Amino acid sequence: MRIALLLAILAATPALAKERLGAWQSWAAFRDAETPRCYAIGAPEESSGERGYVSIGFWPRRGLGHQVYVHLSRERSSNSAITLSAGGRRFRLVAKGDYGWAKDRQTDLAIIAAIRSSASLSITSMASDGRNIVDAYATRGAASAIDAAALGCVRQ
Repeated sequence: MRIALLLAILAATPALAKERLGAWQSWAAFRDAETPRCYAIGAPEESSGERGYVSIGFWPRRGLGHQVYVHLSRERSSNSAITLSAGGRRFRLVAKGDYGWAKDRQTDLAIIAAIRSSASLSITSMASDGRNIVDAYATRGAASAIDAAALGCVRQ
C-alpha cells in the first residue's frame, strides 16, 4: 500500500522518477541518467496531508551525495521551523516553502545515521492554517533504498 502511495507521489511529479532501482517497504530508489542523479525516497506512514516525502540524493558529476531533502505534506507557515526527528535525535532543517534540507554535509550524514539506527522518523512543522504538521515515516527499508541509490550512481 505504501509503495503504491510512493509511486503515486512520483507519478504526480514525473521529473522525479526515471528508472526504478528497487523498492523496500515504504522506500524506493531511482536513477535519472539524464541529470545524472540517484535518490532514495520514502513515503509517510502517517501524515497531515497527501504530498509529503523524504529523499536522499546523489549527484555523481557534482561530487555530491547523501543529501537529505524533505517535502512537507501540507503548506508550512512561513515563520515555522522544520524539524526531523530520528533515533532519539532532533535536527532543525533549513526551510524554504514546504521543503527542508540539512544545513551541511555533516548534518546530512548524522541524519542518515539516525535513520539507519531507528525504527521511525518524523518531520514536524506548523501549517499555514496554524495546525501542526506531523509526517511519520517507518525507516524499515530506508537503508536498502539509500544503498541502492548510492550504488546506482556509481555506474553513471
